[in-house]
Amino acid sequence: MAEASARATLRAGLPDRYLTPDDIAEIFGVPVETVYQWRKKRVGPPGFRIGKHLRYDPDDVSRYVRERKAEDRAA
Repeated sequence: MAEASARATLRAGLPDRYLTPDDIAEIFGVPVETVYQWRKKRVGPPGFRIGKHLRYDPDDVSRYVRERKAEDRAA
């Protein structure tokens, strides 16, 4: 069985793993380099390091999306 895309996994509920920069790029439809630039500029969903690996908590990503939607509606 093919592995579900990161976007489908996130929409179906929180995945049982932390997300990678590649997952974030797929979810938001941006190049992975954009994800790293967001991190450098401290914009985008918050990430954290596990050793040398960057990871994202699905709860934080969902919260980030809700906040962006609320800001957009208020604008």
